[in-house]
Amino acid sequence: MWKPRTIAEAPLKYLGIVEGLEEDIRRGILSPGERLPAQRAIAEALEVDLTTVTRAFNEARRRGLIAAQVGRGTFVREDPDHAGTTLPPPLLDLSMNIPPQPLSVDFRKLFSQTMNAVLSGPRGGLSLHYQDSAGAPADRQAAAQWLSSRISGAEADRITIAAGAQSALFALCKLLLSPGDSLAAGALTYPGLLAAGAQCGAVVEPIGMDRDGLMPDDLDRLCRRSPPKALYVVPTIDNPTAVTMPETRRQQIVQIARRYGVQIIEDDPYAPLKTDHVTAFADLAPELTWHLATLSKCVTPALRVAYVIAPNTADAMRLASMLRATILMAPPVLTAVASRWIRDGVVGDITQAIRTENRIRQELAAQVFSGHRFTADPDGHHLWLSLPDGWQAGDFAKHAEAAGVSIVPASAFALTASSAQAVRLSLGIAPDKAVLEEGLLQLAGLMEQTAVMTRTIV
Repeated sequence: MWKPRTIAEAPLKYLGIVEGLEEDIRRGILSPGERLPAQRAIAEALEVDLTTVTRAFNEARRRGLIAAQVGRGTFVREDPDHAGTTLPPPLLDLSMNIPPQPLSVDFRKLFSQTMNAVLSGPRGGLSLHYQDSAGAPADRQAAAQWLSSRISGAEADRITIAAGAQSALFALCKLLLSPGDSLAAGALTYPGLLAAGAQCGAVVEPIGMDRDGLMPDDLDRLCRRSPPKALYVVPTIDNPTAVTMPETRRQQIVQIARRYGVQIIEDDPYAPLKTDHVTAFADLAPELTWHLATLSKCVTPALRVAYVIAPNTADAMRLASMLRATILMAPPVLTAVASRWIRDGVVGDITQAIRTENRIRQELAAQVFSGHRFTADPDGHHLWLSLPDGWQAGDFAKHAEAAGVSIVPASAFALTASSAQAVRLSLGIAPDKAVLEEGLLQLAGLMEQTAVMTRTIV
């Protein structure tokens, strides 16, 4: 069985996996027809998200290196003469949860113009040097400007800047948790949290969920038994369930957290997309909450800049010290670009354009899946699709992949053996509405085959 590895020099994590696989095939370490480990096993071995491995497998298939056999697994191609050649890409990858690129925004031109302006401006020289690990004062002030439209306590001296949300999340886990400490999260939660928690040696405890998000009674039950050090929550357009927690539910959770002294990690990447404002945990319980906000989901993942509002100034400096030990600092040029876009109103314009495109795509998905059960937010770019009786989520994802559509089953987000037969569909990566519609119709057609699949799936 192949021992997964990655090429560190690759520009992206998933490409590193593909290149490691390709090199092992070329060197004869992997033989034609040899079965590969399960994607989850590879993710655990390489300590990456399952979605990263899914993307790597899609690229490896596109290059002709591997082939999937429904019900059996994934194998090195038997016809090695085709290996390394480029095959037609899959119909659609709906596994990566990224925002759509609005036609009205030319990111290549915008990046080029802004970087030139930053480097030729009065701060140009500073952007080419090391920065304070908390972020330059001007950048923290810009962050406060952006965040203050949603959070009243977004003061610059409480803000720390990180190189993307995942690095901030890891630093928070390292800061707040010791090996063996308990971290509470929804029974279905973001895989990046699981990866960060595992690296810190934390025990992630599942909290039950309903149509309003985390269930306060279940959190209270856990706290009575043994209070966790921290609670992780995605309160707005939750990943993966797409639920936005009502304010009354947030207040109930705050009461429990205060009673037991539980810190709250509020991961809120989708809140800027919401038309309707819901009070953030950072305002309901500022003394307990670490609010994490990123530009990746409301502007572009190419802008690896995230902001954390700490409970107070001293905590912000503690987090900055942790970031200094892990990433040293956020990328100065990209941070300066983000600050300029915030001050010039570009971030707001792009967010509005993404919100508009999301609504178009969500309306399309609602039409295609009419009659089926799903949870979605009109302003968000993913949905949580419940499967008809007779379908197991993992089996459905395999059949969808064979049909050319990559999706993520509930098991990728589950803290325990999940009984949820659902899949997450990310609508943003499709280049246009026509391609998205074709992929969604493939899935809808597959869902109609329940009776047939019930007889064939074992």
